[in-house]
Parts: sequence; structure tokens; C-alpha cells
Amino acid sequence: MIAADGAQLGIMEVDVALAAAIEQGLDLVEVAPMARPPVARIMDYGKFKFEQAKMARQAKKKQHVIHLKEVKYRPGIEEHDFMTKTRHAREFLAEGNKVKVTLMFRGRQIAHPELGRQVVNRVATELADVSKIESDPKFEGKFMTMILAPK
Repeated sequence: MIAADGAQLGIMEVDVALAAAIEQGLDLVEVAPMARPPVARIMDYGKFKFEQAKMARQAKKKQHVIHLKEVKYRPGIEEHDFMTKTRHAREFLAEGNKVKVTLMFRGRQIAHPELGRQVVNRVATELADVSKIESDPKFEGKFMTMILAPK
């Protein structure tokens, strides 16, 4: 048995402990049911539940969820477009998110996968200082995809 202030009250009968809790206007809560003998504590259970919920909300605020952001390229992409998309990918990585680099092939472009692989490899080298390759470039239908994770 543990008192409301944390003091050890020793081993008691359940009805005596319950009477002591009611006398103080608090609840008797079993905190360690598997212990021999089971451990109970006198506390305000509603306040305890509120404090736990408050701590959980605080922990949730501090956690950062990693999202998967996607940046789409084309095999014949021009220099300025390439740099703009790569800058966006760099920003996503700086925020702590993963980036899925997708290269889209249209029509006859699919006949030259080496052009697409060059673009994907160039993205990987441009972002090598802030990222590492989580999954290597692979073909999935008309798309070539690679996933980058922040360092």
C-alpha cells in the first residue's frame, strides 16, 4: 500500500485500504497487480488519467512524422527545370522527409532507358551531400523510381 504522498503504508487488507482512501476523498488504484502481494496506491484517479493524456499530447507534439515526398522528372528535362526540381527535393530532405524521385517515360522515350538512368544518377549525385540512396533506381512500367533518405 502506498499513500497519496508516496509514503509506504505496508501490507493491509483491501477493505482497510479502501476505507483509508475514501476517508481522504481519493481512489484506491491497483498499480502492480502481478506483484506478490499486489501493490495499490491512494490517488485521485481522474487527475492521474488527465495527467497521462496531457503527457501523451506533449509527446505527440514533439514527434516528427517522416513523409514521403515525390519529385517527378522526364528524360529530356532542361537544365533550369532540373535545378528547380532538385532544389525542391533538397528542401524536402532538409525538413527530414524522404524523397521519391520518379522519372516518367512517354511514348518512344521508353526505348532509351539509359537517358532516364542518367537523369536519376545526376539527381543522386547532386543531392549526395544531404541524402543517401535508400532504394536504388528500378523500373516499374513507364516509371523509374528511386528513394532518397536524409543523412
